[in-house]
Amino acid sequence: MPNIHKLNNGLTVITDYIDTVETVSVGMWNKVGARNEQEKVNGVAHLLEHMAFKGTANRTALDIAKEVEMVGGAVNAYTSREVTAYYMKVLKEDIGLSIDIISDILQNSTFDAKELDRERGVILQEIGMYLDTPDDVVFDKWQEVAYPDQPMGRSILGKSEIIKSISRDQVEGFMKSFYRPDRMVFSVSGNFQKDLVLDLVEKHFNNLPNGQDDHSPKASYKGGEFRQEKELEQVNIILGFEGVDFYSDLYYSTAVYSTVLGSGMSSRLFQEIREKRGLVYSVSSYTSSFSDSGIFGVYAGTGQKEVKELIPVLCDQLNISAKNFTPEELQRAKAQFKASLLMGQESTSRRCRSNASKYLMHDKIISHEEIISKIDAVQLEDLERARLNILKSNITLSSIGPVQDLESLDSIKARFN
Repeated sequence: MPNIHKLNNGLTVITDYIDTVETVSVGMWNKVGARNEQEKVNGVAHLLEHMAFKGTANRTALDIAKEVEMVGGAVNAYTSREVTAYYMKVLKEDIGLSIDIISDILQNSTFDAKELDRERGVILQEIGMYLDTPDDVVFDKWQEVAYPDQPMGRSILGKSEIIKSISRDQVEGFMKSFYRPDRMVFSVSGNFQKDLVLDLVEKHFNNLPNGQDDHSPKASYKGGEFRQEKELEQVNIILGFEGVDFYSDLYYSTAVYSTVLGSGMSSRLFQEIREKRGLVYSVSSYTSSFSDSGIFGVYAGTGQKEVKELIPVLCDQLNISAKNFTPEELQRAKAQFKASLLMGQESTSRRCRSNASKYLMHDKIISHEEIISKIDAVQLEDLERARLNILKSNITLSSIGPVQDLESLDSIKARFN
């Protein structure tokens, strides 16, 4: 079980020692993301994440890249709606360098004006790439319609016109406001000397500045529709509902239900819609949780002619009582869930991320033994409770492509009454 330590400034440090590997993964996870942004600076959290690698008082952007690659390491970062993370994976003897670089980019970034201009251009290209990827757009638009006029529904990338206008002061100001040690976790997983790591973390992070802002409006799921006619070969569709938050007693039941319904080649959606009818190449269900809400959806890509047949079949599958699932289906879903969890234990980077993410959301690390116990306890009646909980919310429908033959939202709603 990983060990948890607290620095005087409130920073949580998690150390997870594995003596059978030659690598170590380290990173800083911060409980701040796109949902903390004001609308006028939508995209600033992601822009800040990019700028962290663009030079510090001690290193140029090229220096950072060269130092990491000189030891064969890998460095990366991501921004989600609730979390921003910066992490590295190196050989065990290079842990000191990895901690130093993470510390440097988080405390000494210069936000150089020329680098900021260039990085705006990079993100504008990223937005352009996203806009050319309909299955990305359909997910983002689903989120926007599900959570309208609020941070939870806005794009993580931001809009091009806003990205162009975000100033250096706004980027630096967001960091100073929201990067708070008491909302951050430094996670280490792999082969390392425990005392050395704690000394290094204390040395590098004990003087982290303490931001004061905590702007994070409560998420309010509404539901609705986004529909865009576009010249594409396929209609990309997401039919979804409100799911569960991280703390719901239906969290694990919902995850298992989603697995039975639409995860893998033996799932009900795959068998009924692809294998039996040949209506799609890709169909799946998914569930994602936040601190105060969650989403559940089914994604499918189909041809214009096939969409008329797809929607009734898809709705029929959602209307089937989970009590009619077979014990074999339940067991298979549990096995998939547990295997994914345990396979992740073999990766230092996945363990590093998992430990930090669990602590950020639960103020503790939930062991995989405890998670497996909760999964094993799920029964068919629990899946039915999860299904009914999902279907009681408003529908959110997002579609892009040749949508003229896609039935109306009201017609789809009627299929669930």
